[in-house]
Amino acid sequence: MEEKRIFLLPGEFHVSKEPYLIATLLGSCVAVCLFDRKQGFGGMNHYMLPTQPAGTKGDAKYGDFSIRTMVNIMSRNDPSMRNLQSMVFGGAAVTESLTSSSNIGEKNIEIAKRVLEEFKIPIIREETGGTSGRKLHYKTWTNDIQVRAIQKSEQTHHFSEKEKYFSKYKIKVLVVDDSSLIQQIIKTALDGHPDIEVVGTASDAFEAREKILELEPDVVTLDIIMPKMDGIKFLKKLMLHYPLPVIIISSIAQKGSAVRTRAGEIGAVDVIDKEELALYSDPGKLQGILTDKIKAAAKILVKKKTASEVGDA
Repeated sequence: MEEKRIFLLPGEFHVSKEPYLIATLLGSCVAVCLFDRKQGFGGMNHYMLPTQPAGTKGDAKYGDFSIRTMVNIMSRNDPSMRNLQSMVFGGAAVTESLTSSSNIGEKNIEIAKRVLEEFKIPIIREETGGTSGRKLHYKTWTNDIQVRAIQKSEQTHHFSEKEKYFSKYKIKVLVVDDSSLIQQIIKTALDGHPDIEVVGTASDAFEAREKILELEPDVVTLDIIMPKMDGIKFLKKLMLHYPLPVIIISSIAQKGSAVRTRAGEIGAVDVIDKEELALYSDPGKLQGILTDKIKAAAKILVKKKTASEVGDA
């Protein structure tokens, strides 16, 4: 059986009757796998926070909303839900212990168990907590899953050092987009934050390459549709030769798209659809979303990849 493949980013889920191999990386985030053992199909989510604040619109980055949405989708085929079973993974204390007393990982685990109990869906496998991240590969048609531990020592040391560094210095950002208007909109939004500084802008990959070498940014925001070389090709080159945290910001990177999945596989630390940012209508929303993602991205250790890992072999 030939399966399709998808890589889940934080705040996403996927349920399908078609065979999918779903992959994701977890730290303090949690993934819940749901499977209908009678009809032989399933799905998985990846959420960042436990509970959605009152009065906010549905957002799959919150566990309570994400799990309930998956259950509702799967129950359309079996309203009794008698054949549903679940697995829970993640919730590690990878970085929270360095920055706060509240363990987000534990809270993410708790909400999974609470919502699954609410629907009387049994948990047949659980690998949660600890201090190491996890890499998952889940087969939606068999409910088989492969779980590998991600060694945390180097990443945690890097995170700790970056925490110290950014307590004294601003996060340097390079904005790469072929539209000068969008460059200015993003720059204005980010420059309004006390911890972030846009050190430069670039309109294509070749200009971006020179700016990266000259300015040494901590984070790069990267469009995909650009002249001379598209953002996916440039991302590959960065991961091969000069790895650093890259956030893709593109109008063709909608949730569930092949482009979004491919960018995550190559090495982008985050992918954002431009529509999500309300670039032209809501500066406050733009600043809120982008600054949080840039502050998180700046502390991630991005390692050099091989040609086979980026799909160029």
